[in-house]
Amino acid sequence: MKLLIINGPNLGNIGRREPEIYGHEDFEPFLESLRKKFSEHEIIYKQSHHEGEIVDFLHNADKEGFDGVILNAGAYSHSSYSIRDAVAAISAPTVMVHISNVYARENFRHENVIAAKCKGVITGFGLKSYELAARSLAG
Repeated sequence: MKLLIINGPNLGNIGRREPEIYGHEDFEPFLESLRKKFSEHEIIYKQSHHEGEIVDFLHNADKEGFDGVILNAGAYSHSSYSIRDAVAAISAPTVMVHISNVYARENFRHENVIAAKCKGVITGFGLKSYELAARSLAG
């Protein structure tokens, strides 16, 4: 199985950005441990601060033969109809993840415009959210 992980804006600073919310672990070492846990699968990682680039990543998921997408759209989860439409347009099932429990945070984070087009949403389990998403896609 070929999985694509897409992280949105500000998620390139995991481990350094607001560690009281997002934890102290950097994403790259976590990604390497995830790849080891799922060594029978190919895991490709992309990150962008730009909405259009995330849309491009999603549109290319089918062309590049991905079997599933793990998406942490960050703050775009609450506002991006373009990312929502891109998720709806691809055949690869998408699982949305959030590191923090967005429902225990500011009210604006409670609205998620992308979630309805995803296979599922995993929120609040720290970086383990990505592992849970991979398990749900890999079966």
